[in-house]
Amino acid sequence: NRTMPLARPTGQIPDAAWTSGFREMTEPWKGAVGCLGVAVFFAMTIGIISWQALEQSPEEWVLRGRAGGMLWERRRGALLLRALPAGRTVAVIAVGGVPAAEPPPPRDRCWHDGGQFCYAWEEDAELRLSLEPPPAPATECYGVRWTPLRPDVMLKDCFSMANVSWYGGASIRAQRWPLNGAESHAQPFVSGDFSKNPAGYGPVLERYFLGSTGVTVTVAPDVPLFLSLESNRHFCLETPAGRAAVPLRYLLCVSPDVAAAHRHHKVQTPWLFLPCRSPIWRYYGPAGSAAKIKRGLRSLAKRLKRHRLQEGVLALGEHCTAILAAAVRPDHVPSEQRKRHDPTRAWDPSVVKPLQLSITLSPYASIASPLFLRSLRDGEAESYWLSLQPRFGGCSVPVLTTWKGRLCARLNVTSEAALSWYLARAQRLQQALGATYMVFEGAEGNAFLEQAVPPPAELMGDRYTRALAAALATLGNATVISAGARSSHLPLFVQMSPLRSDWSHAGLKGVIPSVLHYSLLGYNFFIPDAVGGSLASDTPGDPELYVRWLQIVTFLPVMAFSTPPWLCCDAWVLNLTQQCIQRHQDFVVPLIIKYSEEWLSLGYPIFRPAWWLSPTDPTAFTIEDEFLIGDEV
Repeated sequence: NRTMPLARPTGQIPDAAWTSGFREMTEPWKGAVGCLGVAVFFAMTIGIISWQALEQSPEEWVLRGRAGGMLWERRRGALLLRALPAGRTVAVIAVGGVPAAEPPPPRDRCWHDGGQFCYAWEEDAELRLSLEPPPAPATECYGVRWTPLRPDVMLKDCFSMANVSWYGGASIRAQRWPLNGAESHAQPFVSGDFSKNPAGYGPVLERYFLGSTGVTVTVAPDVPLFLSLESNRHFCLETPAGRAAVPLRYLLCVSPDVAAAHRHHKVQTPWLFLPCRSPIWRYYGPAGSAAKIKRGLRSLAKRLKRHRLQEGVLALGEHCTAILAAAVRPDHVPSEQRKRHDPTRAWDPSVVKPLQLSITLSPYASIASPLFLRSLRDGEAESYWLSLQPRFGGCSVPVLTTWKGRLCARLNVTSEAALSWYLARAQRLQQALGATYMVFEGAEGNAFLEQAVPPPAELMGDRYTRALAAALATLGNATVISAGARSSHLPLFVQMSPLRSDWSHAGLKGVIPSVLHYSLLGYNFFIPDAVGGSLASDTPGDPELYVRWLQIVTFLPVMAFSTPPWLCCDAWVLNLTQQCIQRHQDFVVPLIIKYSEEWLSLGYPIFRPAWWLSPTDPTAFTIEDEFLIGDEV
């Protein structure tokens, strides 16, 4: 019998069973792959963000010009001024008064104007940058304006000294060149008297700073300004906080180098006048009466003639001038003495011939003086002297301050009547004494700020010094003033501050830095302190110090002496003094006159730093013991 074979399984799996089983086997793998993809995506996102955070530049252009531009640096919260095309940073300005961690956005409120950038830190301050017309084709300028949005916001911009040497600004007690080595706490940017405040700023200052990278900073004249200097770190411009908070405004200009930057700095056209060929001999003899002064001057004149130094100027201080003024002007003598007073015998100008005479005045009057008491009696105190106006009616009260140890009132330079009276009085005295030169001390400072009293608008900052200088300039070019602020264009000699009789920066080492500082700010016709210094030191009468000082002063506009060479040193120093005076008259004065014409036409300083000839040499930026007269000596 044939039997049928049993059917064998074909090995095929039913479709439903296969699909169901495969899904069950692959679901875990698909989930794992999906999770892995999401993880990779997040890792890539984090990596890209991290890369952008690390690689993205911390600097951002906020305003760009033709030759440079302004950037914002996020890390420090600073403005950068950068020159193109080299991309060199010429100034770093750390900003204060606003949150440094909050950077300006790429967009700005002045986006419609390509020449401006605006941004506001809410409730703090507003920043406005603008392109300004340049003074020369190779220079580009940017206006910076910070506006406080709350009364308690103090605006503060600090200019870094890293890799930049800074010049200009304020004179200090121990003058440095450049300013990087100076130190000063924040204080009003107002001229001052070192004898009153040795840590304050000196008698000559301007709102102009020059950087060795070719940048200039010029602060607006109407901004109440504080300045601080932190040695080798930065200098800071500040505006005080308060109800009357005003914007901080200044102009930044960048040029190819430091010399070009200063050449392109705009200055008022100066007057041309001649330096003093004759040396100045300061009188420190007997001063108890007019007769003693007369004898002392006659004796000094004879000694100078004996030593063949008969060409010169005998300079009287303020005390001696006041004694002679009382002697030659009967209106200054008490009435009971007038009958015995004979002005023809009190003073004879021929006493000092052939030498000339210099007298000294100041805008101060002691409250015990007949002059001040007469003004009170005549009801002229308010117009003649600076006064405080009462808030609720009543009489004004003169602002009292100290001057040479006395309580004094100060001339009101905002009154035309007071200025006319003061100038007429000075001219009468000059004529009565036969004086060639008049020196006016005490022009520096702000009497209101000294008493912590807000000054009136017309006397803010250094406006007193400027107004007095403008009035004194009408007396002629034989007038000397003790301070300068926005007055370098006037035909006035500026008397430098007294220096110590030593080798420090407060003494001999400060002479050349002061010369460079004064000349850079436009005060080329100055009278340096007396040879050897006029302030006592621990080692008086050092012949070597006297000689070194003499050699420097020979090449300055005026030679001044307080200690005659025959009193301090041996005979050879006297001979050297004669030679130096002759060299000054024959060689230096003609050279100064030559370059004063260049100063008049181009505004270039007469006394120039070493970098004037090498404006890109870093070594030249810090040379403080050399100077040039023009481009020759």
